[in-house]
Amino acid sequence: MPSFKIDVSTAVVFVATAPTPKLVNKQTGEIALDKETRAPLYVVGLLVSDEGEGNLYQVAVPETGLPEGLTPGAPVKVIGLKARDWENEFNGQKRHGISFRAVAVTAVA
Repeated sequence: MPSFKIDVSTAVVFVATAPTPKLVNKQTGEIALDKETRAPLYVVGLLVSDEGEGNLYQVAVPETGLPEGLTPGAPVKVIGLKARDWENEFNGQKRHGISFRAVAVTAVA
């Protein structure tokens, strides 16, 4: 499915939740890997505020694109943010949504 770039150049972005490993399988604890770099993927909650509106996004980021010590409330810059819609069927139930990926999240001084 196609992905779409999200322009956050005018937005103020804060860490809402610290990065946690993105799991492929919760039972085994297997961590998802980036398809290109094979780096482990992490999910970080980001509060994006722009044009008077704020939204919380759960964004997958390769471990190589995360600085150490990201904590809730820290201002950050998001590099290469994209959205992609998804759909699957599990146990006879169709599910769908939007997933978010970024190349990197960097700390703002």
